[in-house]
Amino acid sequence: MIVYKLVLPLFLAAQACDGLFTYAAVQTYGLMAEGNLLLATCMALVGPGPAIIGAKLLAAGCGVILYCLHIRRVLLALTVLYALVAVGPWALILHYR
Repeated sequence: MIVYKLVLPLFLAAQACDGLFTYAAVQTYGLMAEGNLLLATCMALVGPGPAIIGAKLLAAGCGVILYCLHIRRVLLALTVLYALVAVGPWALILHYR
């Protein structure tokens, strides 16, 4: 199915967009903009850039593992979830700031 061939690039694009939007939000609103306490703590310790890059690389690596293990429905669901609850809301918030 063609959608399963596109799921990894779409997942990686969603991760990249989420990372960029998260960085922009933290630069605009401060660390309190990050809802993930673990990531916010990492940002406080090492800075927003390195923390977000590390988190997105970890997520991307996990996505590649899911893809290679042919667990592509889960990867598709995660991609849709990221688009709906991470990328979409940040795009709207940052657009209307």
